[in-house]
Amino acid sequence: MRLIIRLIAVAAILWLALLFSGYGILIGSHNNVAGLGLQCKYVTARQIVTAQFIHSESGIVGISQCPLLRKSETVIEN
Repeated sequence: MRLIIRLIAVAAILWLALLFSGYGILIGSHNNVAGLGLQCKYVTARQIVTAQFIHSESGIVGISQCPLLRKSETVIEN
Protein backbone atom coordinates (compact mmCIF):
# COMPACT_ATOMS: atom_id res chain seq x y z
CA MET A 1 0.00 0.00 0.00
CA ARG A 2 2.85 2.39 0.78
CA LEU A 3 4.35 1.74 -2.64
CA ILE A 4 1.14 2.78 -4.39
CA ILE A 5 0.88 5.97 -2.35
CA ARG A 6 4.53 6.83 -3.08
CA LEU A 7 4.05 6.21 -6.81
CA ILE A 8 1.00 8.48 -6.85
CA ALA A 9 2.92 11.19 -4.96
CA VAL A 10 5.88 10.98 -7.37
CA ALA A 11 3.54 11.13 -10.38
CA ALA A 12 1.81 14.22 -8.92
CA ILE A 13 5.15 15.96 -8.32
CA LEU A 14 6.31 15.19 -11.88
CA TRP A 15 3.02 16.47 -13.31
CA LEU A 16 3.31 19.73 -11.34
CA ALA A 17 6.93 20.14 -12.46
CA LEU A 18 5.86 19.75 -16.10
CA LEU A 19 2.93 22.13 -15.60
CA PHE A 20 4.93 25.00 -14.17
CA SER A 21 8.13 24.54 -16.17
CA GLY A 22 6.49 24.19 -19.59
CA TYR A 23 8.66 21.24 -20.59
CA GLY A 24 7.52 18.05 -22.29
CA ILE A 25 8.90 14.51 -22.19
CA LEU A 26 9.53 12.58 -25.42
CA ILE A 27 6.99 9.80 -26.01
CA GLY A 28 7.68 8.91 -29.63
CA SER A 29 9.33 9.85 -32.90
CA HIS A 30 9.49 8.81 -36.53
CA ASN A 31 11.11 9.91 -39.79
CA ASN A 32 8.99 11.59 -42.43
CA VAL A 33 9.43 13.31 -45.81
CA ALA A 34 11.73 10.64 -47.28
CA GLY A 35 13.98 10.65 -44.22
CA LEU A 36 14.69 14.40 -44.30
CA GLY A 37 12.34 15.27 -41.46
CA LEU A 38 11.98 14.00 -37.91
CA GLN A 39 8.65 14.22 -36.11
CA CYS A 40 8.85 14.10 -32.30
CA LYS A 41 5.88 13.80 -29.91
CA TYR A 42 6.10 15.18 -26.39
CA VAL A 43 3.66 14.88 -23.51
CA THR A 44 3.24 17.98 -21.37
CA ALA A 45 1.03 18.51 -18.35
CA ARG A 46 -1.79 19.75 -20.61
CA GLN A 47 -1.50 18.06 -24.02
CA ILE A 48 0.58 16.12 -26.51
CA VAL A 49 2.78 18.41 -28.63
CA THR A 50 4.28 17.50 -32.01
CA ALA A 51 7.56 19.07 -33.13
CA GLN A 52 9.12 18.87 -36.60
CA PHE A 53 12.90 18.92 -37.06
CA ILE A 54 15.29 18.63 -40.00
CA HIS A 55 17.00 15.25 -39.70
CA SER A 56 20.40 13.90 -40.67
CA GLU A 57 22.17 10.81 -39.38
CA SER A 58 25.39 12.69 -38.63
CA GLY A 59 23.70 15.63 -36.89
CA ILE A 60 25.70 18.18 -38.91
CA VAL A 61 22.56 19.54 -40.60
CA GLY A 62 19.58 19.30 -38.29
CA ILE A 63 19.42 16.77 -35.46
CA SER A 64 20.19 13.06 -35.40
CA GLN A 65 17.59 12.17 -32.76
CA CYS A 66 14.84 13.85 -30.74
CA PRO A 67 15.80 15.59 -27.49
CA LEU A 68 14.42 13.87 -24.38
CA LEU A 69 13.04 17.15 -22.95
CA ARG A 70 11.67 20.07 -24.94
CA LYS A 71 10.25 23.44 -23.90
CA SER A 72 6.69 23.89 -25.19
CA GLU A 73 5.27 27.20 -26.33
CA THR A 74 2.58 27.44 -23.65
CA VAL A 75 3.76 28.13 -20.09
CA ILE A 76 1.57 29.02 -17.12
CA GLU A 77 3.09 32.08 -15.49
CA ASN A 78 0.22 33.63 -13.55
